Amino acid sequence: MEDIFYFIEGTKDFFVQNGAWGLFILSFLEASFFPVPPDAVLLPLSIFSPDKAIYYAAITSLASTFGGVFGYFIGAKAGRPILYRFIKQNNFHKIEDMFARYGGWAVAIAGFTPIPYKVFTIASGVFHMRFATFFIAAFLSRSARFFIEGAVIYSMGEKALIYINELLAPGSFVLVAVCAVIYFIVKKLNRNN
Repeated sequence: MEDIFYFIEGTKDFFVQNGAWGLFILSFLEASFFPVPPDAVLLPLSIFSPDKAIYYAAITSLASTFGGVFGYFIGAKAGRPILYRFIKQNNFHKIEDMFARYGGWAVAIAGFTPIPYKVFTIASGVFHMRFATFFIAAFLSRSARFFIEGAVIYSMGEKALIYINELLAPGSFVLVAVCAVIYFIVKKLNRNN
């Protein structure tokens, strides 16, 4: 476990030292196969220069979206063997069925929350999700997540870390749960009409 911590810290330091380019590269890689989330670089860079927080959020959003596209094509070309590394085989068909029904929502939820996003980008390609649906869900969810972080830091400076660490990660799950409840209520109401 300590080795993982040192790897993440060393990796983060390397990308932070490379500024916007480091942020772009990490955001791209994380969305397709790399284990370090872009927030680990976005947050320190934005705290160092709060006036550039929105700029950094834009870089992260675009790079993460295009990294997700790369993950999608990894899944489409390399297929199931890669996904088997992340998902137990006995759960594979359940997930495939869920992707067929809720694929866009699955990508959007993974893109907005701390859930490992790369699993969903690869799965989208493996399960042949419509590319337009994938791209829209990826772009909107990743942009929402990183622009919220950037806006909070832009307006609050260093104090923003308290809110981001304590509220945004758990809050993203609450927001997703509320959206899911609203979605199912609207769907049920439409069936009854």
